[in-house]
Amino acid sequence: MSTQDNYVNPDYVPEPEKVNTKKGLEGSVIDTSSVSKVNPDTNSLIYRGYPVHDLAENCRFEEVAYLMYKSELPTAAQLAEFEKLERSYRDISKDNLNVIKALPKKCHPMDSIRTGVSFLGCEDERVWDASPATNFDKAIRLLAKIPTMVAADFRFKKGLDFIPPNKDLSLAENFFHMCFGKVPQKEVVKAFDVSLILYAEHSFNASTFTSRVVTSTESDIYSATVAGIGALKGPLHGGANEMVMHMMKEIADPAKAEQWMLDALANKRKVMGFGHRVYKKGDSRVPTMRKYAQVMADVTGESKWMRMYDSLEKVMVEKKKIYPNLDFPAGPAYFMMGFEIDFFTPIFVMARTTGWSAHIMEQAANNRIIRPLSEYIGSAQRKVTPISERR
Repeated sequence: MSTQDNYVNPDYVPEPEKVNTKKGLEGSVIDTSSVSKVNPDTNSLIYRGYPVHDLAENCRFEEVAYLMYKSELPTAAQLAEFEKLERSYRDISKDNLNVIKALPKKCHPMDSIRTGVSFLGCEDERVWDASPATNFDKAIRLLAKIPTMVAADFRFKKGLDFIPPNKDLSLAENFFHMCFGKVPQKEVVKAFDVSLILYAEHSFNASTFTSRVVTSTESDIYSATVAGIGALKGPLHGGANEMVMHMMKEIADPAKAEQWMLDALANKRKVMGFGHRVYKKGDSRVPTMRKYAQVMADVTGESKWMRMYDSLEKVMVEKKKIYPNLDFPAGPAYFMMGFEIDFFTPIFVMARTTGWSAHIMEQAANNRIIRPLSEYIGSAQRKVTPISERR
């Protein structure tokens, strides 16, 4: 071969290939999954084949968590064993508790829970063991301990003492116990439990995809969960339920809601709690959550939030044909339960950790690193000039 054949022009820049980029990966199918399916055509959502509204009405959250992890609903014996294990894991270490307590009081609760989960990973000597059995055990630990962390932060931010978990209560009942020192009436517990089921999983959403990307590098389940929490914190994802309630408090009076929405639309103001990347005809979870938000209004007598809800929805649908998403009824429901607005998204984390864990285990079982390409639109290749020659 001649010298000429080996010659490479250092200044040669190939013509860029035309790439069909999809901003935000919209419409892209990047993998398979058996965890859940969103069908925008029929406005339906299934977990492992079961319609979510059926699960919400007929199951407790613990049953759905088992379904996420094991692909089947549990028998009575399996559920009893699963609950016994979950309840045994609810305590968190004094060190973890002290870390949460030492955080700045003004930091967002999502930052607190992100830190708590990260610390939990530091405490687990099996951190690099990603075998199916060990990851299943870690998933139950996350399910059990995250509510304790959230409740601890809830108490500390109010200047109150930590209330240890009660292992004789269901997950939902225990969370109320740890936050308020008492368990509310059964209608409130059911409404909360339903919200956890509806928030448990939703296909390849931003936080789930983030968790799968981290898992694909063969990192650990705690790191993947922390990454999911970071993604969920954003107001365009999990934080939307907080923004909904801030909006409702700003409006304050149901009689002003219609005009507020008309003005917001006229001024092109972003209105949280409406629209969805996948659903075009309305979020399939909304009717169930709307029902239980109304239950909360009936129980508490705070009907103004649901009257405001109806007025805002009516204007948005009539003017824009855009429908509410799950965050819209969940926000006022949590507020009527007595939770501070900043804690709505950490409650979301309590639920979604089940979906994340299911996806993390699914990714690990048949892994390939997730490494997409990007279309470069920067400057063409150029030479570096000495600093003395730059103008």
